[in-house]
Amino acid sequence: MILIAGLGNPGERHVRNRHNIGFLAIERMAERRRFGPFRARFQGLIAEGTIGQQRVALLAPQTYMNESGRSVGEAMRFFKLDLGAIIVLHDELDLAPAKVRVKVGGGAAGHNGLRSITAHIGNDYKRVRLGIGHPGDKALVHNYVLGDFAKAEMPWVEGVCDAVSDAAELLVAGQDASFQNKTHLALEAAGFAGKE
Repeated sequence: MILIAGLGNPGERHVRNRHNIGFLAIERMAERRRFGPFRARFQGLIAEGTIGQQRVALLAPQTYMNESGRSVGEAMRFFKLDLGAIIVLHDELDLAPAKVRVKVGGGAAGHNGLRSITAHIGNDYKRVRLGIGHPGDKALVHNYVLGDFAKAEMPWVEGVCDAVSDAAELLVAGQDASFQNKTHLALEAAGFAGKE
């Protein structure tokens, strides 16, 4: 079993927030991979299915971003998983829009969702960093991440969600470099890669 947690904030007013790209990505994955419906569990919404030969649970914590670790930790303990089976999809200010990068461990870089998860389960889980760009001034970050994607941004946001979903077999198989490469090529073919 692999647990893939997409991060975001619950509620209608946050649906299109930049901070919620993790939610958007796992929703697309559930849809395209024909997972069962999301249901309330582990202080979140969870859907189960298979990707390749791997059983996968997709989790959208409903605890608000700052408490994401409560939900991820609860699901991890229930399924008796180790850190190697945890993948977190999250927004990344330090990457240009439509860039996707994978890393294991590392700091939270000011991301409260990652900080909470690390506090609850430890640090050495896999992170899929979904670039949203930076507003250019640290003082603007809060309003930027809690602001909605502009209508003009939605094509690349959809493109990222599609690319991540389509390459998910590589991700759950631990082929991180191949996953990263496949998403990059898909985004480049769609005209989104390297978007600044």
